[in-house]
Amino acid sequence: MAVSSLAGRPRPGWLGRYGGAQKHASPHTIRSYRDTFRLFLGFAQQATGTPPWKLDVGQLDAGLITSFLRWLETDRSSSPRTRNARLSAIRSLFRYASLRAPDNAAVIQRVLAIEASRTATTVIDWLTDTESDALLAVPDRSTWAGRRDYALLLVALRTGLRVSELTQLTRRDLHLGSGAHVRCTGKGRKERCTPLDAQTVAALREWLTEHPGQDNDPLFTTRRRTPMSRDAVHARITRYQKVAAEFCPSLASKNLTPHTLRHSTAMHLRHAGVDNAVIALWLGHFSGDPRPSPGVSSGACERCFCRFLCVLCATWIPVRRTATEGACEGFACRAGRHARLLDGG
Repeated sequence: MAVSSLAGRPRPGWLGRYGGAQKHASPHTIRSYRDTFRLFLGFAQQATGTPPWKLDVGQLDAGLITSFLRWLETDRSSSPRTRNARLSAIRSLFRYASLRAPDNAAVIQRVLAIEASRTATTVIDWLTDTESDALLAVPDRSTWAGRRDYALLLVALRTGLRVSELTQLTRRDLHLGSGAHVRCTGKGRKERCTPLDAQTVAALREWLTEHPGQDNDPLFTTRRRTPMSRDAVHARITRYQKVAAEFCPSLASKNLTPHTLRHSTAMHLRHAGVDNAVIALWLGHFSGDPRPSPGVSSGACERCFCRFLCVLCATWIPVRRTATEGACEGFACRAGRHARLLDGG
């Protein structure tokens, strides 16, 4: 069976009809699979001498795919994680082919048996408050780009959004009134609302006033009013790191990436005594039962009430002090998303 009859063109074929319509794969997954097969089909053409549109599933055996994975690691210097991501895309195609090319069942079975490579767990750097302030002080706020970058860095450090979530934010995703928050749909289609502090709200208001647009317009744009790319965000952070390292030397030795800012948010919350489950909600990692549990706050409350923050819908909830223990007792958030409660008192 020809590979072209499986993959077809990007939209009507396997990537579009099966990956998009049936599997409901995200646009990021579809783009990742597309890039994988651009590389793989080019490699297969060189290895077999057969153009991609004439390749048969039987030609794409385990030996060829293993050679492709080895080529990724040696010639392209891909990391084990990237190698495994490429293998995942290939497995998805062959699982699809297993129901449509039974005559190649033996080849498909051997391909699906290829194991993923083991990956090493690395320690991710994070920024202290001093280092974060040094980084925020670098953008020249007298310029258009500097005000944009200052607002972007503030949002990244205060919310812990992924770089893909940052670049996909629109003006509609912001709520800068009472209970200011930003809404995003992140990895795994998890929708969440993350609170914004007063400093971030002020910077965003200044940016939105200077940069008017429609609700569907991207929040952080280039001068051509197109969304910033992930590489552009990374490049700006690297540029500011070099300048900030001149008066904050500890920054020079750190591998500063957009994910470092996300990790810095988590560490800041952890040092503030926030519960791990709440941090997981804040960052979009939580996948269990998100309903609130009572007694989130501990110890005696010196005031008549405390406030708890519903992380998912950014709603402040006043709760009464219990008569017996003098500690605050959490109530379920009235919004439909239910979240663990963060002590804001």
